[in-house]
Amino acid sequence: MLTQPFADALAEAEKIIAGAPFIATEQDLAEGYDYLAGSIQGSLRLAWAYQRDFPYFVASTGPYAKMGLDNPDTLYFHAYLRDDAEYVVTGRRGTTADLSFQVLRGDYSPVEVPDSLSAFDDRAIDIAGDGSFELRFGPSGTGRNCFRLGAGSSMLLVREAYSDWGTERRGTISIRRADRAGCAPPATTSTDALAKRYSVAGKILLSRLRTFLAFPEWFYLSEPVNTMTPPRPTPGGLATQFSSAGHYDLDDAEAMIVTVPAAGRAVAPYQGIQLGSMWYVSLDYINHQTSLTADQARIDPDGMMRFVISERDPGVANWLERTGHRRGYVQIRWQRLTRDLTPGDGPTVSVIQVAEIGERLPYYEDARVSPAEWRARIAARQAAVAMRMLG
Repeated sequence: MLTQPFADALAEAEKIIAGAPFIATEQDLAEGYDYLAGSIQGSLRLAWAYQRDFPYFVASTGPYAKMGLDNPDTLYFHAYLRDDAEYVVTGRRGTTADLSFQVLRGDYSPVEVPDSLSAFDDRAIDIAGDGSFELRFGPSGTGRNCFRLGAGSSMLLVREAYSDWGTERRGTISIRRADRAGCAPPATTSTDALAKRYSVAGKILLSRLRTFLAFPEWFYLSEPVNTMTPPRPTPGGLATQFSSAGHYDLDDAEAMIVTVPAAGRAVAPYQGIQLGSMWYVSLDYINHQTSLTADQARIDPDGMMRFVISERDPGVANWLERTGHRRGYVQIRWQRLTRDLTPGDGPTVSVIQVAEIGERLPYYEDARVSPAEWRARIAARQAAVAMRMLG
């Protein structure tokens, strides 16, 4: 069977899911199989997008094909490259908080993160008054909107991050190989090429699962539980981005309070916090409030944002819903920074009883929301994500 290599990979992938060491409940296993479904979709999409001579941007991850503790506020795109060819990237800048570019050598694997050969945000490029721009990537690029592809360059990543889901609008972007304009790829005339793509899809699937189950061991689980690290440059060579990471373990009567200064747009146009499952993917951020940006969050009069991570509803605006996940990951990101961050810019963490929140949370009365207000917040999230997915 032409698809047999992919079928074999599916069988192996199911074993990886069923054998994950952190599975403790039926919910954990069910979410693992849901994660597998998204990974299958993503792997097939990536295998068929491997077009280095006629490239196009493909969504790397999204609400229904998650991976790598995906940021709920970010649109992820990537295209494949040859390091000896020239590519033209054109687009129009939207109104989102951040737009960044990164050239990688290699790919994510269970033993290493790919090398970042260059990374920058749109402050490094010239953008016309109407928001349009043209970039060139090639082996001998020079000039402000030209970027050199180092030896081994294999992928261009583009990230567009929202801070205000309701008002900001995404831009547009496309890519072409400069010497292939007006040409067409050869027709598929043999099943050999398709057999290879199915085989590649299977390899992508297994690598994807193994890699992102190993990631937390590198960056999270070595830290004490119910703590968060000081701000530090985000691993992987991302430009002007810092993050603070941690993992939690809370029973239903407990709450983790994460207190962090609001950096402000002059320092970080994007600042956001999110929760993730042990599968190292975001929780449901469409129908639940499992993430917040600085624009979405309540900022207290003292300039601090206080987030409450709990299963039980504490009745406050900055509640991050655990959605049944006793264990999980928590991450704060700052993007498009104008300066390096210090420990004083980072979070402090305390674990208390949910029943104590009224006594332990400053400005508690002002932070409270009614059930009707909460439903309105969720309805706004649902509408904003739907609009974002439609472009």
